[in-house]
Amino acid sequence: MTKLFLPPQVPQDLHIHTVFSTGDSSVLPEQNLKLIADLGHARIIGIADHLNYISGNLFKSYEKQVRSFGFKAGVEVNGSEWIKAALEIRPDYYIYHCRDSEEDYEGVGQLIRTGKPLIIAHPLYLGTRLDRIPAECFVEINNRYIWRSDWKTRLERYVKKFRFIISSDAHQPHWLNQNYARFVADQLGVEETILF
Repeated sequence: MTKLFLPPQVPQDLHIHTVFSTGDSSVLPEQNLKLIADLGHARIIGIADHLNYISGNLFKSYEKQVRSFGFKAGVEVNGSEWIKAALEIRPDYYIYHCRDSEEDYEGVGQLIRTGKPLIIAHPLYLGTRLDRIPAECFVEINNRYIWRSDWKTRLERYVKKFRFIISSDAHQPHWLNQNYARFVADQLGVEETILF
């Protein structure tokens, strides 16, 4: 009989999507809370579905189900147009898309004032000017987009300014790993920040 090999758990993964992101075509039906719990790829798991699919009254149901698995309940906020909805709920943390616009940078300030951890997602892919992001924010390195950019040149100068979060941005079960993100963090000499 062959033994099943499971890789060691990563310390945390706070950027995972599930079937709650109903309009995201890259999320597979199998990407549900039970499967994520069964895989147990991280010691600390945070679910951060897209706020535009779970805002308002839906957030309470989402939060309850996420917490029932022992996961942290976060949300991914797609820029300034979703700040008002983000301020109406109380997740454990925010993952924020900050494009290079005055409105999105103002949104950073509004989310910081909540006192909840604020993770700046996909800064290279979205064109975020990290020199405009306050040092109390966390910068994310994840598997999904980091390889599409000159990450070494663009992130190296910010290694001492920011604390970094490593995540998967998993939309599908086979994305539940952080292999490339961890490679990038290692190459940059980044020490991972554990939030919870």
